[in-house]
Amino acid sequence: MEIRELRYFVAVAEELHFGKAAQRLGIAQPPLSRTITQLERRLGVALLERTSRKVTLTEAGVVLLAEGREILSAVTAAERRTQRAATSRPGLVLAVKSGTAGELLTKLLDAYATEPGAAAVDVLLCEAHQHQRLLRDGQADVALLHLPFDAAAGLDTEPLCTEGQVAVLPAMHPLATRPQLRMADVTALPELPLARWADSDDSYPEGPGPEVRNLTQLFQLIALGRATVVIPESAGADLRRDLVAVPVLDAPPVTTVIAWPPHSRLRAVADLIRVATRL
Repeated sequence: MEIRELRYFVAVAEELHFGKAAQRLGIAQPPLSRTITQLERRLGVALLERTSRKVTLTEAGVVLLAEGREILSAVTAAERRTQRAATSRPGLVLAVKSGTAGELLTKLLDAYATEPGAAAVDVLLCEAHQHQRLLRDGQADVALLHLPFDAAAGLDTEPLCTEGQVAVLPAMHPLATRPQLRMADVTALPELPLARWADSDDSYPEGPGPEVRNLTQLFQLIALGRATVVIPESAGADLRRDLVAVPVLDAPPVTTVIAWPPHSRLRAVADLIRVATRL
């Protein structure tokens, strides 16, 4: 099986339309169709069900789509990391969810910078649930995740710290003066529904709260009196003046971990992990 064949198949499987897949790949439709037919002959299975109206995946096609995505991501990651390793001063890319791990991130970068031979670290700010894709396709070498909110399946991790959570409220809200809250207090606010974060497949859970992707967007909605949220204590530090963070006693603890692809062999990644766990 060739990489080109996999790219062609994944495009068709995702678009479920040969014309759209050909346009996406920048090729004509006839050679695309021939390539998919040749791939099916070589594997000895039907990957697609074709009719005059639609294209659907067979069970074998569903399996190859999942496997193909992983293979193509690994190839892309290998290309990126190989090219970066050939530069005069290869650096590291650290993915961090925007607005989180501020103090820990600062301490980590400062401590790592004092290490002999420390590589330059580029911080890649991302949205919720993007870490895995960034690590998988080589756009990032290492990431800071917050469990149980961020997915860490398929990654190697080391725990760094565990903290409680806070509810972020408008400063003028009656509960903003409380020294502490419980989850029942937060969920019983019909005027401030809990915001809904995107899942890893970009879908949103059901609920009355607004859909959000980052803390900047979320804090603006809370200030307007349209939502609330329960987040790690560190993410609620240094809030804007019209917001208040109140500890939520029975909210589950959040553990920050440093994560990296299990196949990583970069010395700089190992050094950064060692510094992080030492902190």
